[in-house]
Amino acid sequence: MSSDTFSAAALLARPYWIFDLDGTLTRPVHDFVAIRRQLGVPSDEGILEYIQAQPAPRRKALSGALDAIERDLARRSEANEGVLALLEVLEQRGVELAILTRNRRAAVEITLHRLGVHHLFAPACILACDDAPPKPDPAGIHRLLAYWQAPPQQCLIIGDYCFDLEAGVRAGIGTVHFQDDPARHWPELTDLRINHFKELTRILRTLEPLPARPRNRVP
Repeated sequence: MSSDTFSAAALLARPYWIFDLDGTLTRPVHDFVAIRRQLGVPSDEGILEYIQAQPAPRRKALSGALDAIERDLARRSEANEGVLALLEVLEQRGVELAILTRNRRAAVEITLHRLGVHHLFAPACILACDDAPPKPDPAGIHRLLAYWQAPPQQCLIIGDYCFDLEAGVRAGIGTVHFQDDPARHWPELTDLRINHFKELTRILRTLEPLPARPRNRVP
């Protein structure tokens, strides 16, 4: 870990957690180079941003092609090592859980059901690129905070890429970088860096129970 135990514990004691999906909850299976090649997306542009910028007929065709790719990958998705144990501990603590991903909702639903964790996330707390502007835009985080009626200081986001961390910083919440690739590190965007989810589970098991709190919701 990049932070000392005390600061890590203070961060992880927050009662609202937002997870990225691919490469965080799931093992990384996306070959983005191949996907870009298949869709004709330049290497210096985001896939979603490129598709959105195309004329309507091409945008529709590319969107359909990307949807098919994502669904296929979702059907083969697997949980990252240690994720299921972490989610179990978070559920036992009464932590509010959310998904914020650049994937399409159909693929997200397939993935969560395949992992057997769909029941842990309220429908309003599963935000795909169909539901909010994609990360690094912080709009999805703002939407979740508004739904929970929670201040940013009580929330954190976990992700494996700079878009996740940047969105968190821009929204004013804590950021945890799950670093599966030593070459990728963004210290200016990271409050806590981990390389295995068992590190989080170990700390969580040492924490005091969360205080009782009203579960506010915006309808």
